[in-house]
Parts: sequence; structure tokens; C-alpha cells
Amino acid sequence: MATSTPKTIRVAAVQAEPEWNNLQKGVDKTIKLIAEAGQNGASVMGFPEVWIPGYPWSIWNQSVVENKEFMEEYFNNSLERESEEMNRLRAAVKEAGVFVVLGYSERYRGSLYISQSFIDENGDIVHHRRKVKPTHVERGFWGDGQAESLQTVVKSSFGNIGGLNCWEHTQTLLRYYEYAQDVDIHIASWPLIFDPHPDMGYHISNEACGRLTQVMAFEGACFTVICSQVMSEENRARNNVEQWSFTKGPGGGFSMIYDPMGQPLVEAPDASQEVILYADVDLADKWRAKRSLDVVGHYSRPDLLSLKVTKEAASQVHFA
Repeated sequence: MATSTPKTIRVAAVQAEPEWNNLQKGVDKTIKLIAEAGQNGASVMGFPEVWIPGYPWSIWNQSVVENKEFMEEYFNNSLERESEEMNRLRAAVKEAGVFVVLGYSERYRGSLYISQSFIDENGDIVHHRRKVKPTHVERGFWGDGQAESLQTVVKSSFGNIGGLNCWEHTQTLLRYYEYAQDVDIHIASWPLIFDPHPDMGYHISNEACGRLTQVMAFEGACFTVICSQVMSEENRARNNVEQWSFTKGPGGGFSMIYDPMGQPLVEAPDASQEVILYADVDLADKWRAKRSLDVVGHYSRPDLLSLKVTKEAASQVHFA
């Protein structure tokens, strides 16, 4: 790994449709996207939340019994961290020479987790974290991340890379702890989210969640890369949501790249477009922003307000 960080970094944000509930095709598509980003000069690349095997919106509008077969298929097509499929992905990352934050539904023994693996340009998983609190009905299908998942930032050849999943961005203390880890480039992994709709409320909309993530760029003085999924009209039935007006296809995407002052660096793509967004970023812009606003530095009052963090992971088994 290089000892110095290049001044200008090309970051890449994926907006694409998953290969729904198909692990092998999902790995194939991911490899193609990684190769494409590498060929286009990307150094840091982010993928959406549970990109493999896709976000199952049917858990929100179907009962557990109605959705049983679909979620059994989902479980069987989730990705194991230690697997031949992951080995293929790591090899693709190494060949492309890109640092990748990969979002996926992680299958570990009998449990699922909403996970992000940080894979460096050598193809090594240098960090692995799980969503610390799945959102609302997600808790019926995915487990909680433990204390090791509070580390959200790793050092790399391309700067300090951070990552959170979806509504982890609402967790004020978790965001603050990421800023304390000196993040340069933040990967915001989101699922597909649609226009404001009365079934869900404005707070679960592409507009609200996009603005929330823009706040993180401004608040944390970091480059912020939103990565999101899309769904085509023909795949609404495949996802058990064809009767639900909230998941109106095609759409769901809201990928974007922001600078450390919260300014958009790219044009927003159409919500149904499959695309990789790119931006060339100067990491020194972080320090220009922090001269005005450093919420973990000169603009903090640790004598009055501070954060307590548990760093030791809980365990189900303790030896006497």
C-alpha cells in the first residue's frame, strides 16, 4: 500500500438494478461494474445497501407468511463473507485496482446481516461491518452489528474511507463517531427509495434520504458518495410488490456525489437509469471546509458534550 495519498481521487457511485435473489448473477454483474469503474480511472467505488441480492421491499407490504417463499430464496442467495463468490469479487477488485465498499446481505450460519466489506486495491478485506440497527421491519430478518461495526472508517492509499448503510445516517451519534475517525470519503450505501408517498411518509423518500446524506457531507466536511439501486417495471412482480403503488417502477435511484461543503459534484441521474457516477475530488477540500466547520475539533465543546463508545464486541459464549 502506498505511503502517501494522491491529491486527486476519482470516486465512483453505483446506481444500478440488482440481480434480484440471484447470487451468481449478482456476483457476475458486480464484477462487470468493478471492471468498468477501474477502466474509467476510479480509485474508490461504492455499492448500494444489500446490493447482493437486492433490497426486498416486499417485507414492508407483505405479511411474513405471504412472503415466506420469497425470503427463503433471499436467504439462500445472500453472500457469505468467506466464500468462493467473495473470492471472485476480491480478485476482480484486485485486477481493477480500485478500493471498493461492497454492500450486501451477509449470510453467516443461520443469520443474515446488512453488511459492508471494505476491499482494498490488493483484493484484501481490510474491514467488515454490519448495520448496527436494522430499520423497523428489517429487524425481523437481519441481526444487529456489534461493537466492531462502530468502526466505520479505514485508512487506505486513497485517503480515509468511511461507510454507513441507509438509515444509519439518521444515527446522530454514529455519524459523529465517524467524523471523529477522520473520514475523507464517505460511502453512503442506500437501497432503492421512491418518491414521497402517503404509505411510507416523507421521511422514507428519495428526497428526504438524499438531503439527509447531503447533510453528512456538510456536517462532517467529507466527500459523500450516495450509492443506490433501481427497479425496472418488469421486476416489480419478481419482487412481490406489483400491487404496491409506493414501489412504482421504473425508479428508486437517487445516487449523487457531494463535496465537503455539501455541494453536488455531478448531475443527478434519472431515477431509473443504470449508471456509474464519477467525480475527481481534491482531498484538500476537506481541510478548506474544516477551517470553517470542524464539529470534532474547534467547533466542539468536549468539556460540555462528549460521546461514550463501547469498543468490545458482545459474545454469546464466555469461557470461565
